[in-house]
Amino acid sequence: MIIIGLGNPGEEYEYTRHNAGRIVTEHIAKNIQADTFKNDKILCAHTTKGELAEKKCVLILPNTFMNESGKSVAPLMTSKKELEKLIVMYDDLDLPRNTFKISFNRSAGGHNGVKSIIQYLKSEAFVRIRIGIAPVSTTGEIKKPKGEEKVLKWVLGVMNESERVQLKKMSKSIQEALEMIVQEGVPKAMSVFNEK
Repeated sequence: MIIIGLGNPGEEYEYTRHNAGRIVTEHIAKNIQADTFKNDKILCAHTTKGELAEKKCVLILPNTFMNESGKSVAPLMTSKKELEKLIVMYDDLDLPRNTFKISFNRSAGGHNGVKSIIQYLKSEAFVRIRIGIAPVSTTGEIKKPKGEEKVLKWVLGVMNESERVQLKKMSKSIQEALEMIVQEGVPKAMSVFNEK
């Protein structure tokens, strides 16, 4: 399994909502006691290895900016078999925060990181873990920011303490979903975790 956590490199972006995929990948690496992330110049990414559900996995944090994420992924995808092992984790403004969804073989949905990966791989046939970052009302309705400027401000805004705690908590559920993907396949994991 090859897990890519999308985000922007650098301290200024470290806890922004746009880095949700990267943050969750780091939490999972810690949970499974993976090796320390090391810089890989060829991939232009930080990478580590570990085990999920007793299967070897590679966790990757691209060091390109979001809209060039495909550069870090393309060298790994040498065959269709490799593509089947790929899981991309990223922030999604169409999902309420504290939720996530597993999806497969769909468009980028306006996400520049995913768009870049699709362009480099010339394929949409990979698994995604979409991590909700949309603000919600007290009744649980999505309150998506209106207008490009407000969207950018929200997406690139730094998470507050409660958001960070929730994301860390949700990382455990995402890890369970990944383990189920390894053991029982994507359709089973979708039927269990997308209903929650």
